[in-house]
Amino acid sequence: MKMSSPTSRRNSCRGVACGNRASSDCHVRRRGSSCSYFSSGAQTEDFSVSLSQPIFTITLRFLLAIDLWLSKRLGVCACEESSWGSIRPLVRLVEFSGHVIPWLVGTVYTLLRGESAAEQEIMLNLALALLLDLLLVRAVKTLVRRRRPAQNRSEILSAFFVERYSFPSGHATRAAMCARFLLAQQVDTASMRVLVVGWATLVSLSRLLLARHYVTDVGFGLAMGYCQYSLVERLWVTWDCLQDLLLMRLRERLNKAYSGLWMADWKR
Repeated sequence: MKMSSPTSRRNSCRGVACGNRASSDCHVRRRGSSCSYFSSGAQTEDFSVSLSQPIFTITLRFLLAIDLWLSKRLGVCACEESSWGSIRPLVRLVEFSGHVIPWLVGTVYTLLRGESAAEQEIMLNLALALLLDLLLVRAVKTLVRRRRPAQNRSEILSAFFVERYSFPSGHATRAAMCARFLLAQQVDTASMRVLVVGWATLVSLSRLLLARHYVTDVGFGLAMGYCQYSLVERLWVTWDCLQDLLLMRLRERLNKAYSGLWMADWKR
C-alpha cells in the first residue's frame, strides 16, 4: 500500500477547495442572474467592427453599443433585487399614469360630462389624438420590429399590456403628445406647466428605470409624440364641423329609409 506524499495531499486539498469555491461562485451567479438586465441569449447583437466596413455602419454600431450600455446602466428598478428596487412600486405607478387606458377612459368621461361645447371639442380632439398615437406607434413598431430588453420577471400587467416590440416607446410618445396638447389647450399657469412637463419626463424615465425600453426608444418616442400634436392641430375637428357631419349622415340615412319606403309602396 502506497502512502501519499504531503505534496500530493496538499494539491488534492487545493483542488477540492477550488472546486467548492467555483461551485459556490457558480451558484451565486445563477441566483443573481434572475435579476440580470439581459437574459442569456436575449441579446445577440454583434457590435464588432472592422476598418473595411463603411463609415456609416461603424458609426451605427458604435451608437447602438452606447445605447445598449446606457440602457443597462439606467435599468436600476428592473426588479426588487436591483440597486433601486425599493422604489420599484412607485416607478410602476408613474408608468401606469402614462398608459393609454386611463387616458382614454378619462377623456371619454370628460367628453360625455362636459358642460360646454368648447370643453367637449377639446376632449373630442384629445380622444382622436390618443387613437392616432396608438395607430402610428403600432405601425412603426411593426415596421422596425426591435425586440424589447429581456424582462427580469413576469408580471400580470406586463403579460397583458407589454407589447413584443420596443421601438418606439408608446408611453414616451403619449407623454410628449399629451403634454404639448395640455400646454396648448388647457394649462395657463407657470406652476401647471412645470407639473405637466415634469410628469412627461418622469413617465419617459420610468420606462428606462424599469428596463422596458432602450434609450433610443424613449428619445425617438418623445420626438415622435411632440410632432404628433402638430398633426393633430392640422386635423383639428371643430364642434360645428362634427355636428354638420353628423347631420349630413343622419340626412343620408333618412333619405335612404324614405326611398326604401317609397319603393315598397310603388311595388304594391
